[in-house]
Amino acid sequence: MPTARDQKPGSTRILLNEEGAVVRRTVLPSGLRIVTENLPGVRSAAFGIWVGVGSRDETPAQAGAAHYLEHLLFKGTANRTALEISSSVDAVGGELNAFTSKELTCFYARVLDADLPMAMDVVSDVVTSALLRSEDVDGERDVILEEIAMRDDDPGDLVHEEFADAMYGHASLGRPILGTVETIEAITPRNIRSFYNRQYQAPNLVVAAAGNVDHAAVVRAVKKSFGRAGLLDSEALPAQPRGGVLRTRGAGQIRVFNKATEQANVVLGVPGLARDDDRRFALGVLNAALGGGMSSRLFQEIREKRGLAYSVFSFTSSYADTGMFGVYAGCIPKKIDDVLAITRDELAKIAASGITADELARGKGQMRGGLVLGLEDTGSRMSRIGKAELLTGDLWSTADVLAAVEGVTLEQVQAVASSLLDVQPTLAVIGPFDPDRDFSSAVA
Repeated sequence: MPTARDQKPGSTRILLNEEGAVVRRTVLPSGLRIVTENLPGVRSAAFGIWVGVGSRDETPAQAGAAHYLEHLLFKGTANRTALEISSSVDAVGGELNAFTSKELTCFYARVLDADLPMAMDVVSDVVTSALLRSEDVDGERDVILEEIAMRDDDPGDLVHEEFADAMYGHASLGRPILGTVETIEAITPRNIRSFYNRQYQAPNLVVAAAGNVDHAAVVRAVKKSFGRAGLLDSEALPAQPRGGVLRTRGAGQIRVFNKATEQANVVLGVPGLARDDDRRFALGVLNAALGGGMSSRLFQEIREKRGLAYSVFSFTSSYADTGMFGVYAGCIPKKIDDVLAITRDELAKIAASGITADELARGKGQMRGGLVLGLEDTGSRMSRIGKAELLTGDLWSTADVLAAVEGVTLEQVQAVASSLLDVQPTLAVIGPFDPDRDFSSAVA
């Protein structure tokens, strides 16, 4: 599918037409991209602005800036107070929110179709015209620090942060999205404004809408809001792609975080696949078979047969140039060695022999169901087209994705398992353990 780079500035192109649900893209001369999906028969609409900046785009001194900025943009604009921003969407029973990840930030609203013009104006105003007052930067600092404290009090969340740090170290993907107490305390209003002015530019933004929406009306509204803020005044500069393969710290890293918890939390994993890797569908089936549900190997072996853990699952994360594939478990501390031994044994079995035909069928079914059921609301539809445009510029039809899943073979699953698991894993553990406790057998 042609990307926005291949499209003439100022033009509109139909990207997909699936059973009457039409996806269109307009590329403005400034580089701003607007994508919409018109869904016949729905009475809601979702609108989002996707920004191509996340925690991996920060310097070590800026750690947490992207998330900090996400909070600050709701503190008031030249046109609305913070209360007016929130009350305008609350008053119509809608949802207004934002989130920050490793590679992007998103601001979105979901409302009845009749209220879409208001929602578009509010979200666009938040993103383009934030005041970023010094008093707001200082006032929100304690809120961010409290959020970090909440994360630190939740070992189930904290262990994933420790795992990323163990795998990537000081590289940007290893740093927490929230930042650290030290970096948040050191951020100044000037730092925040500089980060905003550099990152929140038209070529780095995608506007997406899905539901009972009219593409031309969305384009007109966006032009009005962004033009008012001066973000459409110049021609696009080339966006800087994230380049180079990210290096990990090395195989066999172990991180033990001593915390007086009733439960041990553990993540054991290896580097995974980049988001555009052709093997990602085979990895998805592998993930489903290994730890994607109650019928998965890990759930059956660790919880059902032995009762060693309440929660156990496998996961994948994909980025521009790398990824993660791992297993999480929460268990009684004295059972941790058994949980890790069984996990390593199941990983070794799959690396050597792959999965069974029944597991292949269940894995495909789980992926098909998750995909289709996940597209049953306008918010999910908006996320699909917005993320695709921002991160890859390549939007697959549902039929093409389902066909790719259906085409996965046992040989492909074993090949990707052998490739990924042929290294020592990285281990992160949180619980009442001495930092010097020996967990080397888990990564041998």
